[in-house]
Amino acid sequence: MKIGYDAKRIFHNTTGLGNYSRDLVRIMAHYFPENKYYLYNPKKPKVNRLSIQPNMIVKQPETILSKFLPSLWRSKLITKDLQKDKIDIYHGLSAELPAGIKKTKIKSVVTIHDLIFQHFPELYKPIDRKIYFKKFLSAVQNADRIVAISEQTKADIVKFGNLAPGDIKVIYQGCHQVFKENYSPIEKQEVREKYNLPGEYILNVGTLEPRKNALSIVQAIKGTEYSLVLVGRKTGYAKLIEKYILENQMQKQVIFLEGLSLKELAMVYQMARMLVYPSIFEGFGIPIIEALYSKIPVITNKKGVFPEAAGPYSYYVNDVTDPLEIKEKIDEVWSKNNEENIRKSYDFVQKFNDDKIASQWMNLYQNLLSGK
Repeated sequence: MKIGYDAKRIFHNTTGLGNYSRDLVRIMAHYFPENKYYLYNPKKPKVNRLSIQPNMIVKQPETILSKFLPSLWRSKLITKDLQKDKIDIYHGLSAELPAGIKKTKIKSVVTIHDLIFQHFPELYKPIDRKIYFKKFLSAVQNADRIVAISEQTKADIVKFGNLAPGDIKVIYQGCHQVFKENYSPIEKQEVREKYNLPGEYILNVGTLEPRKNALSIVQAIKGTEYSLVLVGRKTGYAKLIEKYILENQMQKQVIFLEGLSLKELAMVYQMARMLVYPSIFEGFGIPIIEALYSKIPVITNKKGVFPEAAGPYSYYVNDVTDPLEIKEKIDEVWSKNNEENIRKSYDFVQKFNDDKIASQWMNLYQNLLSGK
């Protein structure tokens, strides 16, 4: 089988969509090495986080027009390359499919991660919302198979795409192997010293933007002795957090980190007392399962997708915009013995293991080709 992937995020994105794309290709190439996996990348790679295996073939624009207009190649002209390469299935990994793919004999699959732009339009420019929605509709209307990364996202596709629930399959995200490894005390200490981490700390991972709601954690620990480590790219929202920290003399309480390697991040997880993830809305919430694999307790939002990822043995906040409620939950988790919940959560998170996810994807691909 020849499977083609939209590889833009693989080679140009270091966070959510990039990690999802790299992990999917990696596990498919590992568990089903007999296939060939074509990675269609519109531009010169900027991110080198995928180890290219012999059964992976990286493809880039070849014609002068395609090289000059890589976005046009990715959105339309690529179909000629797919036909030339005799691709059996083309998989749009981030809610997009090239125009005209329906007219070819190539089967298509699209992954929809979220429709946040529909839930929180104020976070997006009007023109961007229109573009995202148009791409979403085009993808779900033309794909042979539609995959959502969670039941939450599936419900949104049904609502905003006017589709039947039976038209959409849920296949969860996996988690990079680096978060499942055990690291030595020496390795962890090196990371602790490199980033000047405190002995004990609360962890939050994710881009520092309003929807992720990290300011509520900072407000929750005001006047306490808790230390907080915020790992993620800064946006304008980070300035609000920094302003609050300065006004309340919390500079020694809160540490900002960016640019960690995945291995360093895994050790930062394992050294934390807990992950606090008070995001208002997500398509899934990958830091949650990274934390569960790291065997630390998780505090997160009781509403939306979060219980899907965190499971029945994590800790939940009813109103993640209420710092007092977050503080009460932090106090509870910090003071109690969490060993049993951590063990049960670790058992729960095994449902996201690579072999299970790879098997689900291969079943979908094979059923698609066989007409089931």
